[in-house]
Amino acid sequence: MLLAIDVGNTETVIGLFARTSAEREAAVAAHAGLAIGAEHQRGRDLTHHWRLSTVPSRTPDEHAVLLTQILGLEGLDIGATVDGLAVCSSVPAVTAQLRRTAARWFGDVPCIVLGPDTTGGMPVLYDSPRDVGADRVANAVGALDLYGGPCVVVDLGTATTFDAISSAGEYLGGAIAPGIAISMEALFEHAAALRRVELVAPRSVIGRSTAESIQSGVLYGFAAQVDGMCRRFVAELGAATVVATGGLSELVAPYAERIEHVEPWLTLHGLRLIYERSTGAAERRA
Repeated sequence: MLLAIDVGNTETVIGLFARTSAEREAAVAAHAGLAIGAEHQRGRDLTHHWRLSTVPSRTPDEHAVLLTQILGLEGLDIGATVDGLAVCSSVPAVTAQLRRTAARWFGDVPCIVLGPDTTGGMPVLYDSPRDVGADRVANAVGALDLYGGPCVVVDLGTATTFDAISSAGEYLGGAIAPGIAISMEALFEHAAALRRVELVAPRSVIGRSTAESIQSGVLYGFAAQVDGMCRRFVAELGAATVVATGGLSELVAPYAERIEHVEPWLTLHGLRLIYERSTGAAERRA
């Protein structure tokens, strides 16, 4: 099975993908409903997923122990289960450590680390392709596979990113804005009279308490940002499918009119596709 690791600034998402018919059948029987892209049979190979805190100080050995333990919780032996490894990282320190983990503990396993030269064949039309985050490329590859182009990917994570993919399957570029968590932290740090609140929908857009006013401003404000940016993207792209992903996508999507599909594991799906295209392993899923 393929172990896919997406390292973000705040959280690390790990997924295990079935790559043979037998693995897929066993996964469907044991883990019905866990897959990404429920509309798409090809997206149903994700059998397990975990969301962990990103800790840049972890050593290669600590990463190996952590991976062994989380698979062990599902009754899986990592040595017998994992026959491929794919890494996508936005944190250079963690990227380096995971490279060492792969070399020491997964030396016999094919491994790819997404980078400027590993894009799964997707043309990157940024002025400097090396500046595009690996997660943004993985999102673009995954969205194009599931929904075709043109499309817009909205990733609601530490940052809120918007990425445009053309009808020809090219990564065109995008936009980056501070994410929800960063914005809330800045608000509480610089406004002494405001306290932290749970991020849930208030009773109405017009808040009737300070807590509800913050919830309204953050939730509906970010939904409006998504709608506004997507409207501008579509004005340049033409009609396009809008796909949301990221840890906060399921929270914001119900209030954003432009979001058509929510794919919490989109980055992992794109990472899996890039791994297969880079290693020639796609035929195993036939």
